[in-house]
Amino acid sequence: MCGQILCPQTLSGIDSPKPPRFDKAYSSGEIRQQLRQSATTPAIPKRSNQKRQGRFNRGLYRERNFVTRLINRLKQYRRIATCYKKYAINYQDKLMIAAIRLWL
Repeated sequence: MCGQILCPQTLSGIDSPKPPRFDKAYSSGEIRQQLRQSATTPAIPKRSNQKRQGRFNRGLYRERNFVTRLINRLKQYRRIATCYKKYAINYQDKLMIAAIRLWL
């Protein structure tokens, strides 16, 4: 129900040359139809409980998975995961330090 309320507003502003990458939670007919109307090919895998298993671009979906894993690795640093600071520069500095530690 929450997806039905939020998605039309969220999808209306997509003017990207790359297709958006969603996870299986957004695998609904309405979302796919909106993406097709905006001349975008969805990179959304079908859920296992859906009758028809459609094709999707695995390469694009793997890019999404890479970004998700990177964010989760950064969230392992407690100060980043629970950062409620007032200024964005403080948060950005913490992100840079965590990224450097992951890189090393």
